[in-house]
Amino acid sequence: MSKENPTVLIVDDEESLVHVLARKFTDEGVTVYTAMNGREALAVAFEKHPDIILLDIMMPEMDGFDVMHALQADEWGKTVPVIFLTNSSSIETVAKAVTTGMSEFLIKTDMRLDQVVSHVRDRLARQS
Repeated sequence: MSKENPTVLIVDDEESLVHVLARKFTDEGVTVYTAMNGREALAVAFEKHPDIILLDIMMPEMDGFDVMHALQADEWGKTVPVIFLTNSSSIETVAKAVTTGMSEFLIKTDMRLDQVVSHVRDRLARQS
């Protein structure tokens, strides 16, 4: 991995999900940053430069697609891997997500939380 302690930004408006994921990542030795909406996500991302971002699509203030467009307009932002972690699995949503530059698309209801953590850790290991 690029850092001794890898970093992840978890962005979701479901506070309980953010809390549980943050605890699981912390237990794995990952430094966690969190945001509850898109505007907050961009502020944290541009300040902390996490190694990877887990991003929900449907959020207040700014959705995940808008966050991706803002990241893609930034020199650092277009290089950070972003995994959409969402419950929205319609064909239209997936098609739109593919055009944003996201790295992967995971459906919350299809994965256990430990699988999400393992998936992110594997992705971080491949980046090093």
